[in-house]
Amino acid sequence: MLTFQASHSNPAQASPQRTFQRVAVNLQGRLMLPSYEEYVCVVIDMSPGDVRFACAARPRTGERVIAYIDHLGRLEGAVVKLTDDGFVMSIVATGRKREKLAAQLTWIANKHELGLPEDRRHDRLTPRTILTELTLEDGRRYPCRLMDLSLSGAAVDIDIRPPIDTPVRLGNMRGRVVRHFVEGVAIEFLSLQSREALTEFL
Repeated sequence: MLTFQASHSNPAQASPQRTFQRVAVNLQGRLMLPSYEEYVCVVIDMSPGDVRFACAARPRTGERVIAYIDHLGRLEGAVVKLTDDGFVMSIVATGRKREKLAAQLTWIANKHELGLPEDRRHDRLTPRTILTELTLEDGRRYPCRLMDLSLSGAAVDIDIRPPIDTPVRLGNMRGRVVRHFVEGVAIEFLSLQSREALTEFL
């Protein structure tokens, strides 16, 4: 299983964005330049320290960029170099944010090994609202963040780990916990949802 580890280069020479090795991904998103121009983009590979975009945008080195990436959320940073099909951006983030990115990228890269409840016949959806609550049967409610969503299940970033098969409610949808992973839990809905049922997130 893939995990992110710091490289063993000379710390005095290592730049912050090269602290981690990049992993190949294919994540859709959009980004905004200082001119407020917006572009569709695709993340080709990234680490918790930097990200390579395929994009029509041609920013200048050093320019600040804000990006919103599916399953990862908001990223911001500065352009470090241009490539043939886009550019590389160093990610400006706290140590905790980098840890969370490392966990999210590990989860994305190893999703097929985790046995998450997503039915491949059901497209993953990109939620516009990612902050929500997970409610247990006894009424206790815990804030969580949507990491992945489909018509048959979801993965949430949450601090608690209810036991497997625990009945839960995510927003208005009932389901059960089917897997634990580093950032939270995977939930399988009790019935296949329609897009209309997921409108509170979309």
